[in-house]
Amino acid sequence: MEININNNQYQTQFDEIKLIINNRRKRAYKAVNEEIILNNWEIGHYVSDKITSAKWGSKVIEMLVIYLKQAIPGIKGYEKRSIERMVRFYNEYSSSEFMSAIPTQIKERIIASDTLTQFGNDSIVLSLLTQISWSAHLEIMSGCTSAEERIFYILLCSRENLSYQELRRQIDTCVYERSLLGKTKQSPVLKETYPNAGRIFKDSYMIDFLNLPENHSEKNLQEGLVKQMKKFILDLGKDFLFVGEEYRLQVGMKDFRIDLLFFHRGLQCLVAMEIKINEFKPEYLGQLDFYLEALDRQVKKGNENPSVGLLLCAAKNDEVVEYSMSRTMSPMLVSQYQLQLPDKTILEKKLQELVNIPRIDN
Repeated sequence: MEININNNQYQTQFDEIKLIINNRRKRAYKAVNEEIILNNWEIGHYVSDKITSAKWGSKVIEMLVIYLKQAIPGIKGYEKRSIERMVRFYNEYSSSEFMSAIPTQIKERIIASDTLTQFGNDSIVLSLLTQISWSAHLEIMSGCTSAEERIFYILLCSRENLSYQELRRQIDTCVYERSLLGKTKQSPVLKETYPNAGRIFKDSYMIDFLNLPENHSEKNLQEGLVKQMKKFILDLGKDFLFVGEEYRLQVGMKDFRIDLLFFHRGLQCLVAMEIKINEFKPEYLGQLDFYLEALDRQVKKGNENPSVGLLLCAAKNDEVVEYSMSRTMSPMLVSQYQLQLPDKTILEKKLQELVNIPRIDN
């Protein structure tokens, strides 16, 4: 006997049970992950102290690995390389340099759990570290050098709930460096209406996964983004929900279409995206301004905030953008897209020039 579970009187109750299961699963995963991180931290601490005090030589770790395999049959994850990673994990994250790099506002928001308070001064650092998985930490330690960069990706991974593969792409596409070098070009109204917009929207977006040629059309670009929307959302941010492409608006008995329409859960507003394969031109803003007015009048719900416009261009002159948006009365911003992965060495060099830090060659 088949039961139509989509149309039955118990659907609401079933959904509530599903919610209970999902919430408990999340709590169980969080608890298990915290124990894994603390386990590796404590082992790293213990072994590091023995090595630092010269009580253990290089061969002792190899002896430890053999002992653990004999003492705990079937144990995995405690090879020589794994234990060395635990030592590195403890040494680098217990340093005063890492602690001082954690922003004050983050420290103030952190509330250590009962389990973590026993670690004393390390409880703040561990509250941060236990937010992501061990595999994510290994990727960050491998791909990042400075404490600031590592904190950036730990927070990003936690906020966006990134998988191991998704985190690797964020590091490979130099999200940290790009966030420092490129400040989003926002209209005054956007800054006033959404003060946190600078942390949500980016100055540039990586779409290398489309494999588009240099001479591509707006249709090719738009169709490619729709087909690869999951990857595009990863660069946009997971709070973006895709509503539709060529979204139809009717004004004065005429049809108009927005290239891509999203809804942002955090901002609680619609986000209209217009794509231009050319360099930014001031007249592009008039079209976007018109779309935002139509969305707010016809589509926006009463509990939602004013719609935001995102103009995505192949290139832009920041001074021209700033002049163009200085008097606009709509919340909008201008970003550019990039077809190729940036050279991390070049970005790091630009960062050094920006903060006037002399380069130290090995």
